[in-house]
Amino acid sequence: MNRRRRIFLAVVIAAAFVCASLSLPTARVAAQQTQRDDAAAAAAFEAIVPVLRHPRCMNCHSVGDFPRQGDDSHRHTMQVHRGPDGHGINAVKCSTCHQDHNLAGLHTPPGAPDWELPSPAMPMIWEGLSDRQLCELFKDPTRNGHRRVEQIVEHMNTPLVLWGWAPGEGRTPIPTSQGKFLMNVQEWVAKGAACPVATSARTLPR
Repeated sequence: MNRRRRIFLAVVIAAAFVCASLSLPTARVAAQQTQRDDAAAAAAFEAIVPVLRHPRCMNCHSVGDFPRQGDDSHRHTMQVHRGPDGHGINAVKCSTCHQDHNLAGLHTPPGAPDWELPSPAMPMIWEGLSDRQLCELFKDPTRNGHRRVEQIVEHMNTPLVLWGWAPGEGRTPIPTSQGKFLMNVQEWVAKGAACPVATSARTLPR
């Protein structure tokens, strides 16, 4: 192969490489646009809302500076308060009674790793929010624990969240299938994390 032919081939290969490189971002954007489906994402979020509004979740995400108890979401009988870090105040700490697992027996303290309330700096209260407002909270790092939406999927797989399906004797577990719930959370994020248009809010008894 003579020198001129080698130079020509080198130029052609370099040009092809540059064109291919320039087309990659466009291909990625096209793939993302294909995956995004606002209607499917909104429907997936609406499917997880019944879980989020179940007492196993709402008892720690309700209005007020205290947790709630029971299927009727009454105020915690031990007069527990959120405290400066979400772990309670003085001797009345969450860890005083709650361990990293459920204790055996009826009416004994439930437990899971990292048992706590959200901190007062970011209480993550969703009582009284519509489905859309709740979805927007989940997407807002300034209100959701500094999480990207992808990290919401990770959070929903933590032992503290999954405890809701195995809350111990005398407590109603979340009726929605755990697998179905996690699948819907994943789909909501994968389809673009769009929010429902508008629906009703839920308020707990005072």
